[in-house]
Parts: sequence; structure tokens; C-alpha cells
Amino acid sequence: MTYQSDLLNTLAARGYVHQMTDASALDTLATKQVVPGYIGFDPTAPSLHVGSLVQIMLLRRLQQTGHKPIVLMGGGTGKIGDPSFKDEARKLLGEEGIKANVASIKRIFERFLTFGDGPTDAVMLDNAEWLDQLEYIPFLRDVGQHFSVNRMLSFDSVKLRLDREQSLSFLEFNYMILQAYDFLELSRRAGCRLQMGGSDQWGNIVNGIELSRRMDGTEVFGVTTPLITTADGGKMGKTMSGAVWLHEDQLSHFDYWQFWRNTDDRDVGRFLRLFTDLPLDRIVELEAREGAGINEAKKVLANEATAMCRGRDAAEQAAETARRTFEEGGSGDALPAVTVEAGSIVIIDALLQLGFAKSKGEARRLVAGGGAKVNGERVDDDTLMICVADEPIRVSAGKKNHGLLFSGQ
Repeated sequence: MTYQSDLLNTLAARGYVHQMTDASALDTLATKQVVPGYIGFDPTAPSLHVGSLVQIMLLRRLQQTGHKPIVLMGGGTGKIGDPSFKDEARKLLGEEGIKANVASIKRIFERFLTFGDGPTDAVMLDNAEWLDQLEYIPFLRDVGQHFSVNRMLSFDSVKLRLDREQSLSFLEFNYMILQAYDFLELSRRAGCRLQMGGSDQWGNIVNGIELSRRMDGTEVFGVTTPLITTADGGKMGKTMSGAVWLHEDQLSHFDYWQFWRNTDDRDVGRFLRLFTDLPLDRIVELEAREGAGINEAKKVLANEATAMCRGRDAAEQAAETARRTFEEGGSGDALPAVTVEAGSIVIIDALLQLGFAKSKGEARRLVAGGGAKVNGERVDDDTLMICVADEPIRVSAGKKNHGLLFSGQ
């Protein structure tokens, strides 16, 4: 579908749109004025991971097409935790932990967005500013009257927990009311006209739209993105070795680059559209490649995605390490390497020879503690025999120590 506005044309062409409320009216609005739009992020950890990257890129697209991104940190709602499609309640964080996480996460957004005081400059707000000031009885009277418990129980995010007979606390049940109230407050405080989020946020977004209409008569809009899964059906950003963190202090530049380099052939074009700024005609050319050509396209994806998140120098360093390691058979500046003459080696000996343990006892403890990985997969058996053939094998100890095993046969 073709739209009038650069905003919706860009989002549609790059694959960000799953659902929209009143697309025609939003399209018209985006041609007439700067549209402030927001996405909320709960500060549950010091870093976001790749699973949040679609939403970060959505704010980037908003700014690139002449509109104003609002990054809303859930300093208030983070004290509750979003129950949407969760199996159980999240651990509640204290004030200091939330503040530290917000400060840490802001560094990520500064790499993707331009912050400032201009009409299209990004701003970061914290919903604790208004949620912490709410008085319970007035809130129930003024806002609670607009919510039907019958309807709230019908939302998939709630039904999932109830159908599984899993506990849903009253605290969590209130989350959708507070998120709707966030949209109302942002509309009043910042002229926000658009909330965006993943497909699991559709019910929460619709609640906010209806609340703004009922209480203020304001027309606001919602856009959700599709659930991003890999070609094999896996959830984007979830690997056997854990989350792919955006902060370098939680995941090395090389590991981040390698995550993108390992993209399935079938996902290359889609990921280039979503996670890079490459022009669409260039992406069409890259995704059409086959054989060795698609591997080059994956390197382009890895370089561009890493440069955006970690900086161009980090991307080039990671790419050079990978080139020297996998193409020249060298060790690369960042990775120790061992040649396995017998064609196989026990994990304990591999950890010793790579210098990741000083004794077999230390190596066994590393395995027992879940810190040893082979090609990104956790090793639980300290007698595991690693077979090394044509392709080098990557052995990791913890998050930052990585080495390669090459075949000597």
C-alpha cells in the first residue's frame, strides 16, 4: 500500500507495520505536522537486548522521516513489570536499581537517536514523574471508571496467564491501566500523538487511545510491529547461549558482529531492512545473491548493524578479526587459537590449551558453572569430545574469553 507520508511509506516498505489504528488519519497527520511518537521500555536490566532493537529502530525511522521520538522509560511501571505474555511475575526492582538501569540504557539510545531541544530531536522521559505522584482514590475515580474488567480479562496477554492457571497479581493487572495513562499524560505534556510497540502491546495501546478520547477528546494513534522471528521459527535475539545484549560491557563487539554474521540466508533481506540504514535498492541486490554471495551480504549486515550499535571502529575491528580467523586461518588479534592435530579434543583440554583455565580442576568448575560454550552452545558435560574438521570450532569461557580450534589434519 502507498501512503502520502514519508513516515508510513518508510515503515511499510521496511517491514515494520503489523497493525495500525486509523491509518488514513495518521497518514494525513504525518504530512501536515511533526508527529511526536513514543515507545515505552522497562528498565529491568542495565542493557536492552536485540529483542528490543526493532522498537529502537522504529523510533529512529520516526526521526529520520521528520518526526519526534519520545523514549519513555518505565521508572514507574518498572516497579510492577509488564505481564504481557509472561509466564510469571517479574522480580520487582528497587528505586536505586531502576535509576541505575535507566542511566545505563540511555547510552544505547544516544547511538541511534539525536537528542536535543529541536522540534524533531528525541527526548527521554520517565513515567515515574507522574505515576509516583498518583493518589489512589482520585486515580480510581477519574481514570478507573473508563476501564471494563470484562474487557481487560478478554485481552490475550491476560487470558494466556489465566488459561494456564498461572497467578496474575492485582499489581500486574493494573499495568495496562497505567500504560494507558502514560499515553494520556504524554498527550497532555508533550503533544504525543502516536504510540508504537510490538504486537503484544496492541491491547495496551488501544486502551491508551480510548482513554485519551474519553477523557480529553484527543485523537491519538497506534502502530505495532510484527513479532520478529527467525526463519527457523526462533524468537529474534534469543540464542542457546543467552540474550544478545546491546551494551558492549555485557557482550563483546566480536560476539555482537558474529550474531549478525550467523543470520539465516532467508532472513538477510528482512534484517537489512529492519536493522540497517542501507537504501532499499541496495538491499534488493544483496538479498538476491546466492552461494558465496549471500555470505558477503551477511557480512554487510553484520558490519552495518554493529556500526550502528557499537560504532564503525568496533564493526571494522570485529570484521577484521573474523576475516583473519576464518579466511586466513590466523588467530586474529582478539582470539587465541589451538591446532588440534588428532582431529578431536576433550573440552577440558581445549580450555586448558586456550589458556582459559590453569588446571583441569578449574576447567571442570568452569563447565559445572555453565561458563563453557562450544559454538555458542553451553557445555554441561566435562567429558565432551569436540571434533574439529574443515570449519574452526569456537570455544568460549564466560562472556569475554573466546578462542578457536583448528584442525591439524
